[in-house]
Amino acid sequence: MWARLMVRVGGSGLGLRASRDGLLRVAGAGCAGKKQQERHASSAEAALKRTPLFDFHREHGGKMVEFAGWSMPVQYKDSHIVSHMHTREHCSIFDVSHMLQTKVHGKDRVKFMESLVVADIAELKDNQGTLTLFTNDKGGIIDDLIVTKTDQGYLYVVSNAGCSDKDSARMKARLAEFKAAGSDVDIEFLNEALIALQGPSMSRVLHEGLKEDLSKLTFMTSTLATIFGIPGCRVTRCGYTGEDGVEISVPQSRVVELTQKLLGNSEVKLAGLGSRDSLRLEAGLCLYGNDIDETTTPVEATLVWTIGKRRRQTKDFPGADIIVPQIKAKTARKRVGLVSTGPPVRQHTPILSPDGKVIGEVTSGCPSPCLKKNVAMGYVDAAFAKNGTSIQVEVRKKAVPATVSKMPFVPTNYYSG
Repeated sequence: MWARLMVRVGGSGLGLRASRDGLLRVAGAGCAGKKQQERHASSAEAALKRTPLFDFHREHGGKMVEFAGWSMPVQYKDSHIVSHMHTREHCSIFDVSHMLQTKVHGKDRVKFMESLVVADIAELKDNQGTLTLFTNDKGGIIDDLIVTKTDQGYLYVVSNAGCSDKDSARMKARLAEFKAAGSDVDIEFLNEALIALQGPSMSRVLHEGLKEDLSKLTFMTSTLATIFGIPGCRVTRCGYTGEDGVEISVPQSRVVELTQKLLGNSEVKLAGLGSRDSLRLEAGLCLYGNDIDETTTPVEATLVWTIGKRRRQTKDFPGADIIVPQIKAKTARKRVGLVSTGPPVRQHTPILSPDGKVIGEVTSGCPSPCLKKNVAMGYVDAAFAKNGTSIQVEVRKKAVPATVSKMPFVPTNYYSG
């Protein structure tokens, strides 16, 4: 659920797309025109939005980069691989305050949200959430998001920072239509901070500051809680790493305090965008803008499971007339996982058939710190989409053997009770 970025992280060669404002280029520039470059970098950075943890990141050695219009930490003093493995073996804090948090109020809130997304929101239990998709009339994916049906009389929605402008505009436009029709619905864009605590020791760490019984908070469920004396925190058991974890929405004025409390436990370290990208890729999770976008449908992206069964029958979500028939008829291409050895496989790498014909393209890829091999995902012609199929990837103009692989590449550890 992130926008695109490209930097080299700690020598690991992690691939993300670079900003175009010069901020990152200056960081690696030569001596010529150094003062002018520094002024340019300072000006570019000043134009970026900052989360409430910006100064905290700097104080703790965070390397700040442009990300979806925000200044965000890509890594800290630890290398990318060390940070990645710490999350897998212990737990890490990620600042995700740049993401768009929204409340949808009113008795028609479910009907309103279902007019925009593919999920069956009505069937959710109180305080249960689901991953879903904003789709357009052509069946393309506008964004992926999590919608939680709270017991407080509102829906809690978290969507991508890189899509915040178009997501909020889409919700506002649909709100105007609903209000014109006399519906009871309203939206509230929140100004809260959001941090993710991810890793196998998360529960033990959070338990120290939480009265609620975490064993009752299963994957994709949510609750309001007081954490380390900080009231009004929304804790949702979810994340973007494949590990057990929570996302905590907390008042901006208390987020530094909460982060410091969590870091007081030796199990916890800060982590940045670099490790989170490799963690999510090992978990087989899509990155919006790379693996899914407005040119891909949920069926092509193997995200049919996000479409509620009732919604498939009613066909009352944007693009349903295109998406629903694809479920039975299949599609010409499909998102798959790929595993290879040798040189790393990056975004836009051509995928080849055994006889050298181009059959697709890689959308995300990196060396897996856990598996010690390359993992990637991309789209291939449907005839080559079966797990175990031998194909090739073109790296540095050379064909490298690869295999279509089941995802996730690394088993997930979501807590189901």
